[in-house]
Amino acid sequence: MKVIIIGGGIGGLCAAIALQQGGFDTTIYEAAPELKAVGAGVGLAANAMQGLARLGVSEEVVARGKQLEALVMFDEKGGTIRNLDTRPLSRKYGISNFVIHRADLHEVLQNHLQPGSLVLGKRCEHITQQGGQVQARFTDGAQASADLLVAADGINSVVRRRLLPHSQPRYAGYTCWRAVIQNPGVYINPMISAETWAPQGRVGMAPLPGGRIYWYACINAPEQDPHMRQMTPAQLASHFAGVHAPVAEVLAATKPEQLLWNDIADLKPLKHFIYDRVLLLGDAAHATTPNMGQGACQAIEDAVVLGQCLQREPVLETALRLYEKRRLARTAKVIRLSRLLGQVAQWPHPVPGLLRNGLFRTMPQGITQRQMEWLYQVDF
Repeated sequence: MKVIIIGGGIGGLCAAIALQQGGFDTTIYEAAPELKAVGAGVGLAANAMQGLARLGVSEEVVARGKQLEALVMFDEKGGTIRNLDTRPLSRKYGISNFVIHRADLHEVLQNHLQPGSLVLGKRCEHITQQGGQVQARFTDGAQASADLLVAADGINSVVRRRLLPHSQPRYAGYTCWRAVIQNPGVYINPMISAETWAPQGRVGMAPLPGGRIYWYACINAPEQDPHMRQMTPAQLASHFAGVHAPVAEVLAATKPEQLLWNDIADLKPLKHFIYDRVLLLGDAAHATTPNMGQGACQAIEDAVVLGQCLQREPVLETALRLYEKRRLARTAKVIRLSRLLGQVAQWPHPVPGLLRNGLFRTMPQGITQRQMEWLYQVDF
């Protein structure tokens, strides 16, 4: 069977590895003309690490990133709202609370592709299905045909919009900046991923190997606000000036060219991921807000499950139905919970924020542990 994958992100690359290992003739078409070492950090939970282990790449990924011991939430003064020790979950389910530069993860995955199977500079603009085949047409006039097309082209998927014109990204109400920088000489705990909930917005930080810091900042704003688009690191530092150290110092130490900005959006859960011989995967199928750190994780799960379904079920239609059955409800739950968590975390008013913080402080650790465990109990 021949498979073409549209999109060379984390989901597309993992799907290609899974399918190529299963003996399927698989080619990835990526719109970018070249692959650059860009992007910020990405957090990987135990479910994703289990998936990478199934693909045979986890040891190389671990060597490029950093495993952390706790997820800690702070208030604007630096007081602890929640300190979740992730070591018990890591001992039970494998490495969790792991952070890596996205470019490093991409490089590891690319190195496991079959030579010549990644084709750059191919932006898909149209798909057709006829006679048991699916055909992709690219903006340069080239075409490719296969028995199955996997759309892994992100939240703004061209393929999904062709199939479901009304499925559009929905804005979450806040916008986000991210960067990876060298530590400017400030102290951050080297073993935790931290997130601060302040009236001004949220700021997260995590250490990366090589003395680097991955940070992100979220602010409530209108969609595609031109003022937000033009924000500089100095302006961000000023916005968060009243927040505990070293938030403002880290933001101010960021160079403008290191700054990545985008509005936060997700997709309303879909009823189907399969459309005859087209399969939606990763953000093209179930884009979620980043509040649970599960965007890349669920794409990795998709890839592993797809590979298993196609290898176990000789009839393509049956295999695709099984994939959809295993992925629909789980990804929909992630979308709903992540959106809700973002709404709670982005409360701008001090009084509701104090009540929220108090509730999180008094919540028994066991409840949080159980809420996280369902994510790690993968059906691989």
